[in-house]
Amino acid sequence: MNLNKTGMELTIQGRMVARPTLKNQNTESGTNLDRKFVFENKTFSTPNYDKSFLAVHNLQNLKTTPSFTGYYGDPQPLKKLFWICTNRNDVYEDERSKEAIYSSGYQKWVNINPADLLKRTPEQAVQSACTITKRELGYPEIPDNIRTPDWGDKWGRKANYIEINPRTVGKYEHGRLSDGLLSTMKLLAAIPPSGKDFPNCIVLSQLYPSMSNDGYASDGSLYCANLHVGISKNLTSDGLEGKMGADEQVKAFNDFAHMLGFKTCFRIPLSAGQLSVQGREFDWYKDERAYIDACVWGIELGFDGIYFDSGKHVIDYDGYMGVGALPNPQQMAYITNQIRVETGRCDLSFIGEKANDDGRFKEIGLSAGTDWGKADNIESVKHEAWKQRGNADYAAGPEVSNDNDCGEINFETRLNRINSCLWGATDKNDKLPTYMQIHDIFPLSPFINTHEAMLNAKQMNGSDAWTECERHWDGIFNQSEAARNYTQNVYHEFENYIRNS
Repeated sequence: MNLNKTGMELTIQGRMVARPTLKNQNTESGTNLDRKFVFENKTFSTPNYDKSFLAVHNLQNLKTTPSFTGYYGDPQPLKKLFWICTNRNDVYEDERSKEAIYSSGYQKWVNINPADLLKRTPEQAVQSACTITKRELGYPEIPDNIRTPDWGDKWGRKANYIEINPRTVGKYEHGRLSDGLLSTMKLLAAIPPSGKDFPNCIVLSQLYPSMSNDGYASDGSLYCANLHVGISKNLTSDGLEGKMGADEQVKAFNDFAHMLGFKTCFRIPLSAGQLSVQGREFDWYKDERAYIDACVWGIELGFDGIYFDSGKHVIDYDGYMGVGALPNPQQMAYITNQIRVETGRCDLSFIGEKANDDGRFKEIGLSAGTDWGKADNIESVKHEAWKQRGNADYAAGPEVSNDNDCGEINFETRLNRINSCLWGATDKNDKLPTYMQIHDIFPLSPFINTHEAMLNAKQMNGSDAWTECERHWDGIFNQSEAARNYTQNVYHEFENYIRNS
């Protein structure tokens, strides 16, 4: 039997049997999870909300989709992963990482070419992370109890979000696509970790399967998701099948990221036409419960937040490019509240794509919006930070680039935007949330970009290496001297930021 963080019985023999019912739980920071939410200065209780106000909620229709129950598995999934890969518990120092450690004050990461990292084994990846995080006079180890780093309940308001598409860095072989989680873990050791005051948060572009050809090299758009059919096979490893559950692999990923000091989130669409439930069409009138359950399960697998694709358009339909209906603002406020209530977590971050400084985004439960403008001018960023300084719960911040990046931004512009994002506040307490892609740290090949990678799986062939997956990994990233110099300059920016934060 396992206990959740509230101390209530949650699982028996690995099966979830009940979720906690929260009453007036107040944290030290004053957050209240009392099954109520506020929208437009009106307070609504859940689940007995005002049906005349929230007409989309038909209680009988909500019962048509059963609540999802997930398998939790081993309480120490990262240790289990290491045991499966090595048949031992002892963790040894990774010599390659020791030689390549990049330090900034109390934080460390490795300065290794990302293509080389992807060719490393899971054993080497775990030992690299343990080498980076070991105590000065201690030995590398996987902690018994890995918790998410603590920056308080409102960390999402000021975080630096870095999106990684696990399908892009996954393993392509014999027409199959897998290992996105293991590949992403291998890269994390080379991404600058969080500073003292504000976290860096890794956002996975995918958690649930796409609507077509999931797990194959012909996989379709990641702007779509099929809910309640498990974790995407793009992310899980064929080599772990029968040894480690898909959800255990996700939890191992989150433990790994948390051990390195990162927060984690996952992306999920909001447009009804870009969602399905077990292969059938999604309908916000009938399937709200299914959507909440999918979000709750993701959080229970260890994520610290959710990036809502098309979040802006819940409030503002101008420029909407999605397919199908979106939840209305009242419904969205209910959804975000329920996720917090049902997971028992008041420290979650909910990010809205393109959401700006409109106060209504706070009222629907968001913590951060990703775009009020580009970060080309640091004075403009500072001015925006000053304007939004009075809102401790929500802010809209600048981007370096996003998932629609076609790769045309030059290195100088990207570096300038990173500088503006990190230093764009006169008072560090006013810092805005920022958003970037892995492309802004490790430039992708000129033959691929983040938008193309979201739309379709693309297998690369960048060398004459022996295996398909190695040829793919050699082809993903820009291997030019200019690209390598750019990454070093990005490291310098984060080094100064971490050292002085």
